[in-house]
Amino acid sequence: MRLTTKGRFAVTAMLDLAMREASGPVTLAGISERQHISLSYLEQLFGKLRRRELVDSVRGPGGGYCLARPAAEITVAAIICAVDEPLDATQCGGKENCLDDRRCMTHDLWASLNRTIYDYLSGITLAQLLAEQQEKQRRKAECAGVLHDQRHKNIERTGATTPL
Repeated sequence: MRLTTKGRFAVTAMLDLAMREASGPVTLAGISERQHISLSYLEQLFGKLRRRELVDSVRGPGGGYCLARPAAEITVAAIICAVDEPLDATQCGGKENCLDDRRCMTHDLWASLNRTIYDYLSGITLAQLLAEQQEKQRRKAECAGVLHDQRHKNIERTGATTPL
């Protein structure tokens, strides 16, 4: 089972949106630039996300997209399903015609995997992903501050005019 680019990009774009929407509507051009996803592809994805009522669009100057509901109510599974991305590990797409119009011997295994993946992704919200990203950014900023302080102390100690 592998998640396709469409599902990956949709989740990435929604997380980018969630990280920035507090400042107002987020443009697809901005998401495109930050995440290196083509603007036309994002337009297609956000059309589907809007139809599934996961995002709202704001027209006009200063327009863009906002989440249509709280991030805690949007699951990764909902995002992936909204962009028509099937979570299906079966060869037959669940039709049970994998082997000459018959069910293959491992159909139940793959169907069970589908349920497990869906349940897992249904248990992860955009709010959880957002909190993880914010924590990573906080730690990165904290680490950068420590490095800056260490460099500054080295300059003071050695009398150097440039960082070592």
